[in-house]
Amino acid sequence: MRFYRRVHGLNQTALGELLGYDKTYISALELGKRSLDDIGSRRRICEALCLPAHVLGVTDPTDTDHRAMIQFGESTVRLAEIARQSGHASEAVSELLPVVARLESLIADGHTERDVVHLLGRARVGLGVALGNVLPEERLATAAHWTAKSLEIAEYFEDARMTSYVLRMHGNELRKANLRGAAVQRLCRAAATAPDDTARAAALPLLARAAGALGNGALFDRVMRETEGLLDSVDHTSLFNPFSLHEIRLRGLVSTGRTRVAMQLVEDSPVPTTVVAPQWRVIELVTVAHVQLLADDRMGAARSLDIAIREAVTQRLPHQLQRITRTAGTRLPTQHATASQFLDRIRGEMAA
Repeated sequence: MRFYRRVHGLNQTALGELLGYDKTYISALELGKRSLDDIGSRRRICEALCLPAHVLGVTDPTDTDHRAMIQFGESTVRLAEIARQSGHASEAVSELLPVVARLESLIADGHTERDVVHLLGRARVGLGVALGNVLPEERLATAAHWTAKSLEIAEYFEDARMTSYVLRMHGNELRKANLRGAAVQRLCRAAATAPDDTARAAALPLLARAAGALGNGALFDRVMRETEGLLDSVDHTSLFNPFSLHEIRLRGLVSTGRTRVAMQLVEDSPVPTTVVAPQWRVIELVTVAHVQLLADDRMGAARSLDIAIREAVTQRLPHQLQRITRTAGTRLPTQHATASQFLDRIRGEMAA
């Protein structure tokens, strides 16, 4: 219930109103001071929250422990992805680690049923991507390690959609770990393996970003053109939106030596007003600040970085704080010092 509240941004009072309980009772349930032992109440809660009953441990008598575990694992992977996209990557990591450990233990004991292995592949990818949000740059190889562990599983199933998905997630984590050539190679494979235009439209923006980071302007331009063409013809509500594409284009232009074009884009084109995951807002602000500094707009860059710092601290995004310190450099000492201070605090908390 606590996890559900965090994902949906509810306090205990709001959750109590949904379920017909007062805040004190919700608090007692979350702290373990009270328990809901009757199945009827648990089913009613799940119905009210639109959750499958097995999330609260309600299964039919004929269900095996194995099936209940798989169902619980499926729900955890889905909820963890919602949490990560909502800016709660740390909670996603906490939820996925025990699921991955349990599934790996089952497989080590000989339980190599299709549903177990398939779920493990998805859980590992989810864990790697969530870690990629919360780890500092020097540890991002760990995130890529977890996404890589799903490649063999994806290829084992000979499922083009799953293989393309794992390749694009792995490629993006490789890029973040500064393994740019390998990232481009994996993302090219993701695009080539995609079974339809929707899956290809999901892979291409990540490929464009990696091509830009590699300094390959020709590949960056070609992929961006194809991406824009595909997004006009597919339902991309769950894929990349104008906001994230704006950031990818800005960063790619700077990385491929077209700073003046990027400056003009920031000046002439307002950021699209699209609802996005919180981490995307931080990513975009840091990129805009970089372009503003290249245009010698220190005041604008300082404003952008001040907002980015607040959001990066709230969302616990050490990698973005590191980007902020690099962007601020010596030209914006106040922002550099503030980001460094918060980064040291997060590192200390992680070490503890």
